[in-house]
Amino acid sequence: MKEVAKMIGYRPEVKVVDATLRDGGLVNDFFFPKGFAKALYETNVKAGVDIMEFGYKADKELFDVDKFGPCKFCDDDYIRSIVGENNTDMKIAVMADVGRCNYKRDIIEKKDSPIDLVRVATYLKEIPTAIDVIEDCTRKGYETSCNIMALSTGQESDIKAALDLLGQTPVGILYIVDSYGSIYPEEMARVCDLFGNYAAKYNKKLGIHAHDNQRLAFANTIECVGDGVDYLDATYMCMGRGAGNCAMESLLGFLHNPKYQLYPAIQFIENHMVPLKESGVVWGYDTQYLMTGLLNQHPRTAIAFTKEGRKDLTNYYKELTSQE
Repeated sequence: MKEVAKMIGYRPEVKVVDATLRDGGLVNDFFFPKGFAKALYETNVKAGVDIMEFGYKADKELFDVDKFGPCKFCDDDYIRSIVGENNTDMKIAVMADVGRCNYKRDIIEKKDSPIDLVRVATYLKEIPTAIDVIEDCTRKGYETSCNIMALSTGQESDIKAALDLLGQTPVGILYIVDSYGSIYPEEMARVCDLFGNYAAKYNKKLGIHAHDNQRLAFANTIECVGDGVDYLDATYMCMGRGAGNCAMESLLGFLHNPKYQLYPAIQFIENHMVPLKESGVVWGYDTQYLMTGLLNQHPRTAIAFTKEGRKDLTNYYKELTSQE
């Protein structure tokens, strides 16, 4: 059992990362209401959030710019239109999704960009390319993280090999990503131990990005806090792909560092998140997402089930289990 003294105190190394525009943008094709991104930025500053992720650096040759909002592509001029010179303590991040970005062309030199951190998202099979992205962005002057997706489907030997390779790169943060929302807290403790061995060996920090398919995103995130993970992803009102993510308001309420302020988050939820949900944007826990989490499957079929307005949960469960 974790020491009570550690749970009621706080570690100043812990950093809160807002992923609302990026993961949340997956449910509305990044078309947020006018003024939403600016209000979110100002809220994060007031709430003491350490890093705000603006979205993806997606390749415009792969994705139609007319079908997505600006946070799909995160042009530097767009980010500047929101943050100006960002004369705050909060850092700005974007995600480079391996195979879906042209990092050599679209990620410019850090000295010419408002971006501080590039989060490299990769599957285990893409690690060599992820390393090239990390090295390219480091040469350009950025901080980097590596988010290993779909971790729950990987073989432990492959995960160890990936962590060993990544440890030898200049990447600063190794991220545990529960893409399918299938990991339980007691399992998460073991994952943290595995990642922690490599973080200690190579002097890296750890991060957690959890999904809420089994309503465990917050539980898994605070489990990681007690296990030495420093970078904690969250989104307002859990907004994110499918079942969503760890709730920012829950996380800010839990952390004991007085720099974090809950009231600005509550204001933002009332003024922006609730109206967004009432407008018809759909995300959050539901039974179909629970099923994919229990079965350790990608939620794409549950997302389709939701979009089609299906109610036949028993038939859907049979479909899922027939794939096993």
